Amino acid sequence: MSIRHSILRTPQIGEVILVAERRDGDGADALVGVYFPGHWTKPDFGAFGPAVAEGDDILLAEAATQLRQYLAGERREFDVPMALAGTPFQEQVWAMLQEVPYGETTTYGELAERLGGRSLARMVGQAVGHNPLSIMVGCHRVVGANGSLTGYAGGLERKEFLLTLEGSALAPSRLF
Repeated sequence: MSIRHSILRTPQIGEVILVAERRDGDGADALVGVYFPGHWTKPDFGAFGPAVAEGDDILLAEAATQLRQYLAGERREFDVPMALAGTPFQEQVWAMLQEVPYGETTTYGELAERLGGRSLARMVGQAVGHNPLSIMVGCHRVVGANGSLTGYAGGLERKEFLLTLEGSALAPSRLF
């Protein structure tokens, strides 16, 4: 089975769609998508392959377990096999997202500076918005220049929840 998905229901953030794929090159299994219903940049649902029961798929079961642990405040990092596929620029941005520690934030401008200049901030924002591994690759940790919450493909309520869960230093008055 190449690509398949499972729907995880959580009390904290609602449904989460986990997508896994067996990669052709090396035959390895990897998580390739973590999406929400109504996700801004979610591929067509048909691209997720058949639905499988979480318990019938080792990788999806482990991803679900780790996500539940994270949402319960029992896990800070994910170690399931993951694969990101995008443009070279997107992949650079996503690699930088993986460097932002649990409980900390960065800004689109700071990421743009690291890539060559603040003029890249809009492109950084687009790459962050197209991150296919929400939560597991912490795009929720990117905030506006003034510390405000801006855009999150899963909705600002989820972004606020995730930052609060992680104990982010953002003051509640700066969230909106």
